[in-house]
Amino acid sequence: MSPEDFEFISSLIKSRSGLVLTPDKSYLLESRLMPVARKHGLKGLEDLINQLRTRKEEPLMVEVTEAMTTNESFFFRDVKPFDLLRDEVLPPILEQRQAKKHLRIWCAAASSGQEPYSIAIILKELGAQLAGWKIDILGTDISHDILTKAKDGMYSQFEVQRGMPIQLLLKYFDKRDENWEIKPEIKNMVQYKYWNLLDDLNSLGGFDIVFCRNVLIYFDAETKGKVLENISKLMPEDGMLFLGGAETVLGVSDNFKPVQGQRGVYALA
Repeated sequence: MSPEDFEFISSLIKSRSGLVLTPDKSYLLESRLMPVARKHGLKGLEDLINQLRTRKEEPLMVEVTEAMTTNESFFFRDVKPFDLLRDEVLPPILEQRQAKKHLRIWCAAASSGQEPYSIAIILKELGAQLAGWKIDILGTDISHDILTKAKDGMYSQFEVQRGMPIQLLLKYFDKRDENWEIKPEIKNMVQYKYWNLLDDLNSLGGFDIVFCRNVLIYFDAETKGKVLENISKLMPEDGMLFLGGAETVLGVSDNFKPVQGQRGVYALA
């Protein structure tokens, strides 16, 4: 791939998704975009890039962007954040909202649904403690295809083996031939919506807890700062933000501060 082609495709993807591609990640272009090229009857990436350049077809640009930004996920990923959610973050927030009994949680990069469904299971396990509560869990992503999978709530044996405890699997999933389907009682707790983190977030409404894990690592510092600033505007004073283990707000945003003793959890500054 010529430097000019790499510059064109990396600029296109960054402008549409925030994802920063450095030359050492050029192998991702080959592995993720060749299937798109073949689908459209093109010989290779050069032909695909030429078509993007000359025709500027929106559906193709969307397809390329989604192919580059689709990331894997699994249930209760990294475990610790979900323990912190249940044991440290939720109790004071629920106490503060006893009067209105309404909780809103946003998974800002829902991928194929494992994270929001994991959160829904945690809340379901609280049982009578949340009787009479209105719980809103919103999962958003930049990929239409991955959101379709999330809404279906159907996972392979391999996917459910990655992080889902067997007792919760048997309690909240139904076996469908070789696959497992999330039960309606969990599926109905989560709403999914296509959303780009680079777009205006205000119409999403406010959120008590935001999960934006393993997303910012793909952005440059300026984009990270803007995204965090926009997220902070959606949260109440006691709202909590979860980031991935390799992510931080330090040196990136003044809107959030780390919560002592709760790695990966951030409060409004």
